[in-house]
Amino acid sequence: MQSSSTQTAATLTGLAAVFMWSFLSLLTVASGTMPPFQLAAITFAIGGLVGVSSWIVRPQAMHALKQPPAVWLLGVGGLFGYHALYFIALRLAPPAEAQLFNYLWPLLIVLFSAFLPNEKLKSHHIIGVLLGLAGTLVLIAGMRGVEIRPEYITGYACALGAALVWSIYSVLSRPFKDVSTDAVAGFCLATSALSLICHLLFEQTIWPSSAVQWLCILALGIFPVGLAFYAWDRGVKRGDIRALGAASYAAPLISTILLVIFGYAEPRWPLALATVLITLGGVVAAKEMFIRAKPKARETNLS
Repeated sequence: MQSSSTQTAATLTGLAAVFMWSFLSLLTVASGTMPPFQLAAITFAIGGLVGVSSWIVRPQAMHALKQPPAVWLLGVGGLFGYHALYFIALRLAPPAEAQLFNYLWPLLIVLFSAFLPNEKLKSHHIIGVLLGLAGTLVLIAGMRGVEIRPEYITGYACALGAALVWSIYSVLSRPFKDVSTDAVAGFCLATSALSLICHLLFEQTIWPSSAVQWLCILALGIFPVGLAFYAWDRGVKRGDIRALGAASYAAPLISTILLVIFGYAEPRWPLALATVLITLGGVVAAKEMFIRAKPKARETNLS
């Protein structure tokens, strides 16, 4: 059984992924009008190469690609399945409504984690994730406006499917915690290849028109679509998966704040209310982390 310090470190690593995902919207908007599957093909290739590049000094790490079919199915199915369904949802439904259904995945992670061995779902986890969900609802509905309409039911279903895929991928990664995170590089490269096929079948190629757009695409591949997935893999495998689920609601909040700062969105009162709800939810859900930290602080003071 792993120590509390190891779990805390892994949880913080997972939170780093949430922070990197917060830049996804800003960098995507600033990257131009490249079609989504083309953008996914390029950024996942970069993300995969980020992992592969570390093998130059760790050649033994490439053995992580030798995994049973179940591991590859989970990894590639999670990364490609989520993004494919999400992109389709954005085409078939308005973005604000699609986001509402998509951002059920943190709640689903917390609920599904109850089925994991040695994991116990407690009331503060439920309260924390519901506060985060409430904050996200306020954020999306208040900043963009939401109107659920029956003609977009297929798009809503795809967005909900994306949430299910990502939550299942995240929770089922736990039983495979002995699988090296280096395997994520292979999952990213496979996702890139599948995205390229979808791009060639369904989209028209559009290339960036400036060096700034290329830099944004490079940043997307290195961070939100690269390092973030490696960090998330470690977090869900060895960290507090319930706290990570609740804290994931910080991603749309920070993302919106960044869009406001850089002039892509207007500041409104729902942003302030969402900040309070999501922050409070994260603190409540991660209560056990703070409790564990107190004795250590006392020991340090006594010494």
